[in-house]
Amino acid sequence: MPILRVSLWSGRTKKQKAALARALTDAMVEVAKVPAQAVTIQFEEMPKQNWATGGKLHSELFKE
Repeated sequence: MPILRVSLWSGRTKKQKAALARALTDAMVEVAKVPAQAVTIQFEEMPKQNWATGGKLHSELFKE
C-alpha cells in the first residue's frame, strides 16, 4: 500500500487538494501498477514562515 506524503504551504483549497489527490493516485496506478484504493495520500500544510531555503524564510522569498 503506497503512502504519499505531500508537504505544502498552507492555503490550498479543498478543491485543489482533491484534484492533486486524483492526479497523484492516477500516476501511482499507471506507473506502480497498484489499485487506486491502495493509494493513501497525506497532505501536510505549513505556513510559509515555517519553511526556509538558503537561510531565508519562504515568507520573505515568496511574498504575495
